[in-house]
Amino acid sequence: MRKQISRRSILTGIGGGLGLAAMPAWAQGHSMHGGSHGRGGPRIPAGFDEVRGPQVNLSIGSGHRIVQGRRGPGIAVNGSVPGPLIRLTEGDTVRLAVTNTLDVDSSVHWHGLLVPFQYDGVPGISFPGIRPGETFTYEFPVRQSGTYWYHSHSGLQEQSGHYGPLIIEPKGGEAVNVDRDYILLVSDFTTLDPHFIMKRLRTGEGFFNRQQNTWTDDYPMSGEERRMWAQMRMMPTDIADIGGKTYTFLANGRGPKEGMEYLFKAGERIRLRIINGAAMTFFNIRIPGLPMTVIATDGQRVRPVEVDELQIGTAETYDVILEPGSAPAYSIVAESMDRSGMALATLASAPGLRAEVPALRDPPLLTMGDMGMNHGSEGMDHGAMDHGGSGMDHGSMDHGSMDHGSMDHGSGSMSMQGMKMRDTSLLPPDVKVGPGIDMVSMAPVDKMGDPGLGLRDVHHRVLNYRMLAAAEPNPDAREPTRLLELHLTGNMERYMWSFDGRMYSAVSDVPIRFAWNERVRVKLVNNTMMAHPIHLHGMFFEMVNGQSASLQPRKNTMIVQPGASAQFDLTANEPGDWAFHCHLLYHMHGGMMQTVTVAGPERAA
Repeated sequence: MRKQISRRSILTGIGGGLGLAAMPAWAQGHSMHGGSHGRGGPRIPAGFDEVRGPQVNLSIGSGHRIVQGRRGPGIAVNGSVPGPLIRLTEGDTVRLAVTNTLDVDSSVHWHGLLVPFQYDGVPGISFPGIRPGETFTYEFPVRQSGTYWYHSHSGLQEQSGHYGPLIIEPKGGEAVNVDRDYILLVSDFTTLDPHFIMKRLRTGEGFFNRQQNTWTDDYPMSGEERRMWAQMRMMPTDIADIGGKTYTFLANGRGPKEGMEYLFKAGERIRLRIINGAAMTFFNIRIPGLPMTVIATDGQRVRPVEVDELQIGTAETYDVILEPGSAPAYSIVAESMDRSGMALATLASAPGLRAEVPALRDPPLLTMGDMGMNHGSEGMDHGAMDHGGSGMDHGSMDHGSMDHGSMDHGSGSMSMQGMKMRDTSLLPPDVKVGPGIDMVSMAPVDKMGDPGLGLRDVHHRVLNYRMLAAAEPNPDAREPTRLLELHLTGNMERYMWSFDGRMYSAVSDVPIRFAWNERVRVKLVNNTMMAHPIHLHGMFFEMVNGQSASLQPRKNTMIVQPGASAQFDLTANEPGDWAFHCHLLYHMHGGMMQTVTVAGPERAA
């Protein structure tokens, strides 16, 4: 019988018992740049080189970045932001030696990779972190192919540039024939130290949102709706915590005025690997005049689907096929979800050619539907109300098309009277009710068919999760044996974020437990008014999106829309301790994270 490896033995054994192992590095509260705050040191250039396995050496260092004349702190891998493209081959065993030259701890998490949990790179969960001046070697077999990325899981280093692309080539050769293969890594840059940002968010979450309206603005709301927003102490323009007044949005490390371009010839077939490496930004991506055919998400192939625009949540990846026509150039527009700015790149038939760049669209508004005000028997997700019953909500109804938020709540056809936006009696009994919850969605519905905030009313084809189907049958299509319901909870004013009302600091020793190889349906109910990209480390799950069990698309990160629910099926076949969290960096830092523990096969009944 193989000896069971525990999280405790990993934390105390690897690295000689490094200090602060018991506390996640991101929760330790200090600046990751030490006294210099990252504004000294060398200038860090944008863009990335390429390194290949099976032996890869990486070095984490600090410096400063200048984007469109604005100077800010920088954390670089191998001297650049983004860090180098790491190119691996499926079937190889890779050794990644990571040296930390910072004056604080660091780490590298291989986002989406199937690895032994002690090499997943999350301080406090799977290893103790990499101390200043030390080298940690990650060694594991490469068990997959596709588009992935890597980033720090220490401090708030991701915000300052500690991220980079990772591509794994399939061992049997590419299944997709293309003439060119490009990477578009979108992200967000700030001149501010990220710990200053976190402090400001905690003292007033609207500090960085410059699009908030006053109650005298001419928004299309009834008096009753205005009273509801006042009760929530929120604005319908509260789409993103941090917008374009604070962020410059980047394409491969370059600002929209810094000329990121990809060359092409008319008639060529191009694969564009889109990676959202931002700290806090959802992007709506389109190429005016050129459709995109989605062929993969989070590294996993899907049946091709042609769209004109897609929303990519923080940490998601999409592979798309482009077939440019005779136009001399095309603009690749990555508009932030709140429409406060954009990342920009160009497909050019010759260096320097440019296409027209569309103006920013009007900012979207939250609706009553985003509050979870989905009235009527058709819109009710009755599975969310059956907290103690044995029946499972299989999500077979297409609730995504039932956006009752578009109904005229002020017309008198339905009454808001008596509705409580903080009615905690709607929550299951295991949710911890306290100051960390300031909203409860009254009628959460499955919104897998929702293309995302700002894209519900556009007049072209927009991707939504219901359009995705796995390209190959899933290896495990068993019916789940149990339903695990988790609530995404938060207090916007205090900037407290949690699962089931429990911030991570309170549950670090109370993990979510899965038996070896058990098949579980996980239901996420978003009781907040913000979209959350939820990421599970170490495993893929299959989104319950209306496809048959064998064709449900496999992902590792999934957006849960405001006031909505979303479900996925999981086969717990990767033993160890894994992080499970919102991938909005400051939400994770604010507590929306838990540990998932999968028992090893030797513990199976």
